[in-house]
Amino acid sequence: MSHRADPTGLVEETFERIRRERMDGLPILNPALAVEAIGLQRWNGHWLGILLTPWAMSVLLLPDDRAAWVSTLAQQRRFVQFPFGDLAFLGGDEEGLGEYQTCSLFSPMEAFATQREARETALASLAALLAPAPAPREAVPEQTAGPAPVAAARPPVPSRRRFLGLGA
Repeated sequence: MSHRADPTGLVEETFERIRRERMDGLPILNPALAVEAIGLQRWNGHWLGILLTPWAMSVLLLPDDRAAWVSTLAQQRRFVQFPFGDLAFLGGDEEGLGEYQTCSLFSPMEAFATQREARETALASLAALLAPAPAPREAVPEQTAGPAPVAAARPPVPSRRRFLGLGA
């Protein structure tokens, strides 16, 4: 299923149904949080945004242009390239929504006291995800005698924890 119109409402309805029918009563739910699709926008033939639920926060991909979509089976991984590096997405398929892919940022969600706090983190994560990669720094030659400086190595691809500013 391709989503030519903004799928925000459909995503929220689908994951609210999942919360009620499959997740209700589980101890991993944060009662301060609600289902919300944040910042969905067209990106490289997909819809890209952040899915916030009481049990997880994930980067979400939905098909917009079927020709640009790479299908995955449920729980199969697919790597997607972003300016800062690659992220691993898991495939899913829900009645009414169709195929989608997610990359978990936080789970469970006990670190968030309010919906506002979680939403601000989601927006900051989306902005960081789409920010242009920083230019590699070049080695500066030393002014002292000795061997020639070695060119700077390409920085490693950051982990999700580093992307989120949580360390290595």
